[in-house]
Amino acid sequence: MDLSELEARLIQTEDVEAIKRLKASYCEICDDDHNTDRIIGIFTEDGVWEGRGVGKASGHAELQALFKTFQASISFSQHMVFNPQITVDGDIAKGTWYFLGMFTFYEGTQAKWQTCRYHEDYRKVDGEWKIAHLRIKGPAISADYKAGWARDKPRKAV
Repeated sequence: MDLSELEARLIQTEDVEAIKRLKASYCEICDDDHNTDRIIGIFTEDGVWEGRGVGKASGHAELQALFKTFQASISFSQHMVFNPQITVDGDIAKGTWYFLGMFTFYEGTQAKWQTCRYHEDYRKVDGEWKIAHLRIKGPAISADYKAGWARDKPRKAV
């Protein structure tokens, strides 16, 4: 392996690790009461967040508005992501993640388990990785904490 191949592999590894840190920041922002000021810092200016049955936001102003609705309905969340599959091609990348979360909703003090898969596009902007498009897809469950999910059928992938 020559020096240029080694350099390319190092850049690729550093990019993948930066995207993992970006996703960790996303989870931490969500668990920080869906912080509307911080969320725009990790999305591109034209970034999109979309989840079937939840909503879609395009651009920083819509992202902040969407996250305000989350603040109004969710009193507690714990986002956990794992099994990342990340591919990088220059200044663009794609990733998928499994998600497991615990949520408490204000309405009825509902405690729920939720799962899904994140499918994401990333773009490097001024040397920093940002989320360009976040999609929440199945199979997914949203199950009552006490009753569990065994009676519910997970939604199939979209």
